[in-house]
This record gives sequence, structure tokens and C-alpha cells, in this order.
Amino acid sequence: MARIITARMGEVLGQAVVVENRDGASGAIGMEAGKNAKPDGYTLVCASSSAMTILPALRKNLPYDPVNDFSYISNFAVFPNVLVVNPSLPVNNVRELVEHARANPGKLNMASAGVGSTSHLAGTILSQLGKFEALHVPHKGGGPSIGSVVGGQTHFTFAPAPAAMSQVKAGRLRAIAHSLPARSKMLGDLPAVNETLPGYDYSTWAGLLGPKGLSKPMLDRLLATLQKTLAIQVVANGVAAQGAEALIIPGEDYRKFIQ
Repeated sequence: MARIITARMGEVLGQAVVVENRDGASGAIGMEAGKNAKPDGYTLVCASSSAMTILPALRKNLPYDPVNDFSYISNFAVFPNVLVVNPSLPVNNVRELVEHARANPGKLNMASAGVGSTSHLAGTILSQLGKFEALHVPHKGGGPSIGSVVGGQTHFTFAPAPAAMSQVKAGRLRAIAHSLPARSKMLGDLPAVNETLPGYDYSTWAGLLGPKGLSKPMLDRLLATLQKTLAIQVVANGVAAQGAEALIIPGEDYRKFIQ
């Protein structure tokens, strides 16, 4: 997502924008690097829901405060997660999955990308709202977790739309719902989990931050740049190809969203 945005953001700004990967620790390494950068507008952070909202609940000594250590520019995209099942499972919608799970207590396996991952938490909320039990089977990443459902070692999982829908189109998975609170044009007739289990909403998203201390004129310029970039058709197409929708939540509204 960062590469899709910055490829054209540089053109709007009139200067090159370089993406530097800082992988590891579920995003904490990149977030810390952004926090410690000079507040001159030349170092920005592409922030994820995992690094901003999940890690603070899981780690006691996180090297950054997601709410207070950054200047907030804007959120820029929201991603649905798709609930997929192995095609051999006799369910075609959320109601049938819940009923099948309740009728077969302890026999359903739920794959995830790891403990505390988006897929783990999304599946846990599903089982809580649906009042059923499923054995959590964590994997080392999203690819292996999806593969386990394809292979029949596990029965269902939540996966990012791009990864899930390619397998669905190939007939290796069956998509029965998505995690946004309402239906989405990019996912066609696929229903929201919320239609069966009211209150279900588990989206992931990406946003743009800077180190604490960016001036208001600089923040205003960066927000305007981001808005112009998202309006470019090739960028909009690139965002959609990743199974995402553009979403602007500017400045302090974005900070409140994180809180």
C-alpha cells in the first residue's frame, strides 16, 4: 500500500519519495524508527492497525506510544477481511457455519496467521458473537494459515481480501462473508458478517503519520498531497486491486479513531 501511494505522491510533491522497509516485531521496528526521526517532514510512517492498536494491548514495553508519539496526517485505506471455509465444509453462509459449529462442539479448527494476529482476533470475535467453540490453530504467517484451510487441515479463517479472493476464484476456498460493517461494492454480493451477527466489525487499515512535532502548515500540505494522490485513477485502481477502499480520516480525527 505504501508503494502504491508514494509512487504518485512524489509526483504531486514534485520530489522523489522512497519507501524504506523496516520489517519485524509486527511493525514496532518501523514505528520506532519513525518516532525517532527529525520532525522536518522528510520522514513519514505508513502505519498499520496491528502496530497502532493491537501491539499496545499485547506488549508491555512497546518503544513508542501510538497516540502521543506521532503527528497524525490521515488514514488512507481500509481493508476488509474475508471469512473463508474449506469447500468440503457443508456451510454456505455465516448462519450455517454457526449452526454447524454448535452442532459439532470442539470439532471445528480455526486457522490464523499467529497468536494476536488480525485473523486470530477476527475469528475470536466471530466465535464469541456466534456463541460457539473452535480450536485455534496458529501458523507462521497468513500464507500458511490460508494454505491449511485449502488443504483441509483447518476448516475456516479470516484473510485479507486479495489473498482470499484469488483462492476463492480458483475454487480452493469458499467465501461466505466479509468483516466490514456493511456490504462493499468491491466484494459484490458477498454479505457482511454483521448481517447475521449484529455488531461484528473488524477492519484493518493503513494510515500516514510523521514524528511528533510536525508544523501545522507541513501537516496541511501533506494531507492535501495525500488527498490529491488518492484521487489519481491509477492509484485508486491500485488500492482496489489490493482489496482495499480509500478512506480519509484527517489529523486529529485520525488520532481519536486510534484512541
